[in-house]
Amino acid sequence: MTLDDILDRLHVVALPMRVRFRGITVRELALIDGPAGWGEFGAFAEYQPPEAAHWLAAALESAYRGLPPPVRDRIPINATVPAVDAERVPEVLARFPGARTAKVKVAEPGQTLADDVARVDAVRALIPTVRVDANGGWTLDEAVEAAKALGALEYLEQPCASIAELAELRRRIETPVAADESIRKAADPLAVAKAGAADIAVLKVAPLGGVFALVKIADQIGMPVVVSSAIDSAVGISAGLRAAAALPELPHACGLGTGSLFVEDIAETPAQVDGYLPVQAITPDPARLHALAASPQRRQWWIDRVRECHRLLPG
Repeated sequence: MTLDDILDRLHVVALPMRVRFRGITVRELALIDGPAGWGEFGAFAEYQPPEAAHWLAAALESAYRGLPPPVRDRIPINATVPAVDAERVPEVLARFPGARTAKVKVAEPGQTLADDVARVDAVRALIPTVRVDANGGWTLDEAVEAAKALGALEYLEQPCASIAELAELRRRIETPVAADESIRKAADPLAVAKAGAADIAVLKVAPLGGVFALVKIADQIGMPVVVSSAIDSAVGISAGLRAAAALPELPHACGLGTGSLFVEDIAETPAQVDGYLPVQAITPDPARLHALAASPQRRQWWIDRVRECHRLLPG
């Protein structure tokens, strides 16, 4: 595949979000209409080219190479609850019909542990299994305090930023610890396992360089895996579902229901049924691609970014 061919196939879209999530209210990303299917390149704006290049590699895999065959045709999905006020929890959970597990964002800048407890309690009143995601926002002592205050949880996802802190935290609390950033942002994604720093691995297709890379890491990491999204469009979610469908075992619900965070997506996506999503390819709707197209200036920004990242890919 040549760079010119990739750019000829590029669509840049801006998807408005229902609530602020990860600090953004509009999700920009580039889609590639490739010979093997659609690929998604959505590295967040603050990511520098060496990190963003992994996301481009994942997009090119889906667009030009294709994905491994599935061993299951539907995937259990967790509800995703942003750092909203507790009274908004029922509204958010209504978008995840049948979900039996919810992931709740905590440790949001400007909020308190009391806010987190109120949000988690509101979720727990409606959904039996709750996990929380701190995105590395707590110190070790804060994580210990939070684990006590939040009560019974399926796991704490990335409670602290460093692998050393995660390893120490596992010795100090009974709640299982899951690693996300410590895997996908590490030079060695297996370092968490080698340090005994997590009980569960949260793996995302785009940051790890594609579905095949994710499946390989899942095979090597030696702990249960949860496949999650990176605020992906329907195209990226489809790749995540294919990754989850290719794993031999899938003991936990996956974080692939984030499409409900968008006001509108680039395709009509299948509805969740009894907390599951079907595994199927997604083709964007041309009318939506046009209606949701980013401004010419933002399109050029993404074209320049693809050029930068493409130079870093292996020949």
